[in-house]
Amino acid sequence: MDCEVSNGSGLKDAHITDLLVFGFLQSCCSNSFQTELQALGCELSVQDHLWEDYEDELQTDGSRASRFHVQRIEADSESEEDLIQTLARQLAQIGDSMERSIPPRLVDHLVMQFMNRNLLEEDRRGHLATAVEQLMQTCPADLEQEKATLVLTMLLAKKVADHTPSLLRDVFRTTVNFINQNLLTYVRNLARNMD
Repeated sequence: MDCEVSNGSGLKDAHITDLLVFGFLQSCCSNSFQTELQALGCELSVQDHLWEDYEDELQTDGSRASRFHVQRIEADSESEEDLIQTLARQLAQIGDSMERSIPPRLVDHLVMQFMNRNLLEEDRRGHLATAVEQLMQTCPADLEQEKATLVLTMLLAKKVADHTPSLLRDVFRTTVNFINQNLLTYVRNLARNMD
């Protein structure tokens, strides 16, 4: 996705989802996939996204205004990243209270699907969606449906990574794609309402 968040920042939607899922996983207390999570964090550098919005304007006096513009985007992006991290921690707290409702056999089945290298990304998203649907029936009634879906999706990613740390990258990517496909507007609204 190449859409920009409409609040004026330079972060792309997909990067916001990357940060949210990464922050959620980071907020979890598990140590079984910390090494893999650190490596993934190194790959998720915000700098790549900042330079996409780079503009080099020639001023009337012959100087260039690009440096100020990039610094402004960087400051906006940093504050948005902080908001996304705060949101991720809040969602992880909700996830902590829901974690006991996830049956181990459901996680085992999902792990087996992610280990199957013959499955396409679309099929993996389908298996993730099926698991989320099954778990939605166990959610607290006072939790709105989109929030429950978001938390359960990230919680399943955590459980798969806990079970088999080597699957972290695959489950992370599938989770981000699932959220971008099904919950992107909701995630954007949550991020905006954090201001």
